[in-house]
This record gives sequence, structure tokens and C-alpha cells, in this order.
Amino acid sequence: MAQLAAAFGSSHSVMLAAELEDWLRGFRQSDLRMKYYDRQGKPRSYAEVLAQAPSNIAELVADEAITARYQQVQQAMKRLRSEIAQAKLDALVIVGDDQHELFQDTPMPSIGIYYGESIRNAARANAKRFSWPEEWYNRAQMRRYEDEVDADYPCHSALALKLIEGLVEREFDVAAVAGLADGQNEGHAYSFVHRWYLKGEGARMLPVVPIFLNTYNPPNPPLPRRCVKLGRALKELIESYPEDMRIGVLASGGLSHFVVEEELDHAVIDALKKKDFDFLASLDPRRLKAGSSEIRNWIVVAGAATHLDLKWMSYTASYRTPAGTGIGLGFASWS
Repeated sequence: MAQLAAAFGSSHSVMLAAELEDWLRGFRQSDLRMKYYDRQGKPRSYAEVLAQAPSNIAELVADEAITARYQQVQQAMKRLRSEIAQAKLDALVIVGDDQHELFQDTPMPSIGIYYGESIRNAARANAKRFSWPEEWYNRAQMRRYEDEVDADYPCHSALALKLIEGLVEREFDVAAVAGLADGQNEGHAYSFVHRWYLKGEGARMLPVVPIFLNTYNPPNPPLPRRCVKLGRALKELIESYPEDMRIGVLASGGLSHFVVEEELDHAVIDALKKKDFDFLASLDPRRLKAGSSEIRNWIVVAGAATHLDLKWMSYTASYRTPAGTGIGLGFASWS
């Protein structure tokens, strides 16, 4: 029988593909146009966010503070790549979110699983171009694509079908995705994992099972308590898979953004460490707007990793503007 041998979490923000100079200067322009929400899930402007910035924000966004955080995050990504390689897995289930990459609002599944034999990431020359006014931002986004030629990454189709069938039996409504349409490629939640963690020095390429959660788009994001149940069901199904395999699960995305909410992030991390699923299940969906919605992916993985302990966690509250906008960048390993 298969073993759920390890679990991981990683932010996948464009910050991780950006350069230090972009952290220091670029986001002060691009963040003027981001979408922000208050704790009740109501939209608010950059000016409103600026008016509520932390009292010590000047210190938090000083060049030396931002530089130190950039270096900390670079080391965390290297550590996570090593953690994944050292787990000696046979397959990796990636729980991520699709932001109008494969799915549009017509239709938009709440949960989807890809069961093709492989999944394509496009070469930059063949990929859809980004059209932000800041060229540095477009360059950073394009780093999620392949350098020169398209890549067809291996998937574990049999395991994916097992998960789909088992979840349907457990009364989850799952969109089954057999392949990509012409012009489509894997979304950023998955290409980031491939390019930063499964390729390059010290990495091991693994067949993956992409799981999609609609974290971003109303009206059907799964509730946090549903995410806990989904994780527990995935654990049961992975451990009932008949082959002798070491399987890992990885949460791609999060933590709080596009305003850094350290209080929320630390509460979630504390619950992950303590396996406090009552807290995770009771999170107010109104707090999980914009990028903070990707905390749902971590809840699913934690729900699957109940028999494992959170052994390593790197958290960086990455403030990047005088308004306190930015991302709570998190990286984690359960074993």
C-alpha cells in the first residue's frame, strides 16, 4: 500500500520570481492597483490601506529590512527544494488554485483534479504575454514559463483517477480534467513547483497530481471546514492506493496578501503546528479574500498530514510599500 510520507507548503508569489531591486522599488508602483479587502471582505482602496498602515512601517520597508527579507526567502526556497528531494517520493500531489488559467467563470469548479498522463508548461516565446505597465513585473511573471521550449511534465494518472473516484464516493463534487486545450498550460501554482522545486541542482523530477481549489472566485470557494474534510479524505485515499509508493502532498500559495496580516498568519501557523483543526475549520471566509484565500490550500494539506508533524517552517512578513502591502511568505515541511 502507498504511504503518505511527507507534506510541504510554499508560497508561489511573483515576489519569489522577482529580483531584489523589484522588492525595493517596483512594488511601490504596482501595488497602487492591487485589490484590497477589509476583515469583513469588503473592498478598500490603497489610500484606505495606507491610512491603516502599521506605526513602524517606515522601519519595515527600509532598504536594509527588505534586503534581509529577500535573502531569507531565497534561503527558504533552497531549503524546501532540499526537503522535497530528501523525502525520496514517488509522486507529489499539488494542491493549488487556478486564477483564470484553465478555468473561466463559465464554468468555475470548486474542486478539480487533473488526470492526464502529462501536463504542459509553455516556453516563454509561446506563452501569453503579461501587460502590466511595469516591465519588471512582466519579466518576473514570465519566469514561471520555460526558458526555451515547452515542457511536458509527468503526471500520475492512475493515482489521480483513484482520488477522483474516491472523492466522488465520499460525496465531493469533483471536476475531472483529462488534459489541456490548445493554447493552455499549467497554471502558476503548479509551474512554480516544477521550476523551483522539481528541477535544478539537487532536485528530483516527480510525477504530480494537480488538484485545483477555487480559492479566489465567487460564488463557490470551498469553506475552510470543507477543506479540512477534503484533506482527510485525500489521506484515506492515498493510503489505500494499492502500489508500494511514497507520496507527498504540497500546498502551493499563501499566506496573507495583498496586505500582510501577521496576526492571521501566525494564528494559522500555530494551528498547523498544534493540529488545531477546529481553528482552521472555523476561519472566517471573509478573511480569506484575494491572495489570503490560498490559505485554503494549506488547510487541505494539513488535513491530509494529520499523522505527520510540522518539523520546519520559515515565515517572512514581506512588507513592500508604505501601506503595509505585501505577502506573508511561508515555506514548510511535515514529516
